[in-house]
Amino acid sequence: LAAKGTIVLLSIASKTKTKKKHFVAQKVKLFRASDPLLSVLMWGVNHSINELSHVQIPIMLMPDDFKAYSKIKVDNHLFNKENMPSHFKFKEYCPLVFRNLRERFSIDDQDFLNSLTRSSPMNSEAQGRSGARFHTSFDKRYVIKTISSEDVAEMHNILKKYHQFIVECHGNTLLPQFLGMYRLTVDGDETYMIVTRNVFSHRLSVYKKYDLKGSTVAREASDKEKAKELPTYKDNDFINDGQKIYIDGENKKMFLEKLRKDVEFLAQLKLMDYSLLVGIHDVERAEQEEVESEDNEAEEEGESDGGGIGTPPDSPSNTLDSTKPLSPGEFDPAIDVYAIKSNDSAPRKEIYFMAIIDILQHYDAKKKAAHAAKTVKHGAGAEISTVNPEQYSKRFYDFITTILS
Repeated sequence: LAAKGTIVLLSIASKTKTKKKHFVAQKVKLFRASDPLLSVLMWGVNHSINELSHVQIPIMLMPDDFKAYSKIKVDNHLFNKENMPSHFKFKEYCPLVFRNLRERFSIDDQDFLNSLTRSSPMNSEAQGRSGARFHTSFDKRYVIKTISSEDVAEMHNILKKYHQFIVECHGNTLLPQFLGMYRLTVDGDETYMIVTRNVFSHRLSVYKKYDLKGSTVAREASDKEKAKELPTYKDNDFINDGQKIYIDGENKKMFLEKLRKDVEFLAQLKLMDYSLLVGIHDVERAEQEEVESEDNEAEEEGESDGGGIGTPPDSPSNTLDSTKPLSPGEFDPAIDVYAIKSNDSAPRKEIYFMAIIDILQHYDAKKKAAHAAKTVKHGAGAEISTVNPEQYSKRFYDFITTILS
C-alpha cells in the first residue's frame, strides 16, 4: 500500500531508482519528439500499456481502482539520452479504470499504444480554455490535451459516475471518450495530460467548425480566431451563416436521444459550460481538392484508402483501414464514431462530426459570481452562458434541436 491509502498497482512503482533491466527492450524503440515532454509521454504510455498487459483484467472494478495510480521515476538512463531528458517521472492515474474505458470504447490497447508512440504526436493550432495545449496522435485518432491540476481533481470526482454511465450506455455517447490521464514531471515542472478520442475524422478533412453552447451573449469568433486556417466559429456565427445540420429522421432521433441522456448526466454532476463541437466535411469539395492535388503531383498514390494520405505498409492505420477501401465521403463508423451523413435533401453532400467537449467545469462559487455579474450587465433575461447546470443543460439541448434540419 502506498501513502494515503492509494494503491500502487505496478511492482516498479516505488520511488526508488529504476533498475536497468526495465530498459532492455527500449534500445530499439527511440521516442523522438521535438518537445522533451512528448518524448516522455510516448515513453510513459509505452511503459504503462506494456506493464498493464501483465495485470489480470478484474471481473469488476473496485472503489480503490478509482484512487489508484502507478508511477515511475527515471534517472540517468544512458540508452536514449539524445532523445529523452535525463531525469523524469511519469504517473498514470487509475490505470485499470482507463484500460476498462478503452475496452468499452472498443479501442485495442496495442492500437492505442501504436497511435501514441509509433511517431511523435503533432501540435495542433487549437487553443483550449486558459491556454490549454492540444496535440493529435500522428494518425489523428486521438487528442492529447494539457489540463490543470483542478481538472485532474474534477476528473477524479466524476470518474466513478462517468464510468458507470459509459457501462450503462454501452459506450454509445456524445461525451468525451476519456482514455488515459497522466502526470509528467520534467526538470521539476509538472504537466497533466488527458487523452481522448478525436471528434473529427482521421481521414476526412473538416472545412468548417463550430463550438456551440446555446448562448448568444458574446458568442462569436474573434477577428484573431477568424484569421486562422480553420477558425472555431461560435453560436452567433452559426446563426448568421444560416447554417443547418441536415440529417435524416432516424439519425436525428438517435442523436437527440444520446444528447438528452448525456446532458441529463452532466446536470446531475453539476457540470456545465460544455460545448457541442461541430465539424463539417464537404464531400464534393474534398473530391475536387483531391483531383487538383493529384493533377499537381501526377501521382496515383493513396487511392486505396479513399484518397487519404498514402500510408507506409507498416503503419498501424494501414492495418486498420485496409480491410475495405473507402470511397470519398465514406467512413468507418467503428473509427469515426461521431460521424453522421447528411440526408438526401441537403443542399450539399456533407459529413458532420458532433460531440460534447469541455465537460470538466463544475458549477462553483466562481461560476455563481460570474453569473451574478453578467446578469447585472446584460439583464436577467439575457442568454448568458453562466446559468446553473440544470438551466444550462436544458438551454443547450433546446438550442441543438433547433439547428438540426
